[in-house]
Amino acid sequence: MKTPLIGITMDREEGSDAAYSTFPWYAIRENYSAAVALAGGLPVLLGHEAGLADSFLEAIDGLLVTGGDFDLDPALFGDPIRHAAVTTKEARTAFEMAMARGAISRDMPVLGICGGQQLLHVVLGGALIQHIPDEVAGALAHEQPNPRDEPGHDVEVRDGTLLHGIVGVTRMSVNSAHHQAARDVPEGVAVNAVAPDGVIEGIEGTAQTFCLGVQWHPEFAIDPGDGRIFTAFVDAARRYRGHG
Repeated sequence: MKTPLIGITMDREEGSDAAYSTFPWYAIRENYSAAVALAGGLPVLLGHEAGLADSFLEAIDGLLVTGGDFDLDPALFGDPIRHAAVTTKEARTAFEMAMARGAISRDMPVLGICGGQQLLHVVLGGALIQHIPDEVAGALAHEQPNPRDEPGHDVEVRDGTLLHGIVGVTRMSVNSAHHQAARDVPEGVAVNAVAPDGVIEGIEGTAQTFCLGVQWHPEFAIDPGDGRIFTAFVDAARRYRGHG
């Protein structure tokens, strides 16, 4: 049985004397790759070559869109105002949007994590809350003060969703490292997880076989459901080209 190739998007930083290199460089946390490998996939790191999106998509069996300390340009979801807290990485976003759109058009399995979930939501026609503390009364600390490898709050997993079928529970403990969130529920999108303050914590594409986004970071394996998410994703990638 062929090991499915999982394309993983990376972050990009400008070079500086205090950084890894004085020239621009890519970065990714090790546990993204490790979680894919543990689930039975072969992790493949993707450089931000938007012109090669089709070639990448022909080579891989599943797409993992990772998170990062940046935001989507609000113009991408029709918001003419940019909050002062918003920072963008245009080249990374252009690449990830090209990859996500191509994967969705092929019905290739896609998993979006944190900022990757937000990108999936926008690609599927949704909009984002630009800064949770300014728009959600009584909001939880979604940028949790404790370490990211500890839970920050619980989420309710909605029955009847792809996510619920994967994790098999209606409540999970999750970490939280975001100041934005999905704002709406456009046609073709289902909400699969919600925080106690009402903030959307997960979405999925209803017209796709496996198009799943979670606002937390399951690569840290804080909750038993986190590993199940990666296993289900890799299994879907294995079936994508009829390998499993």
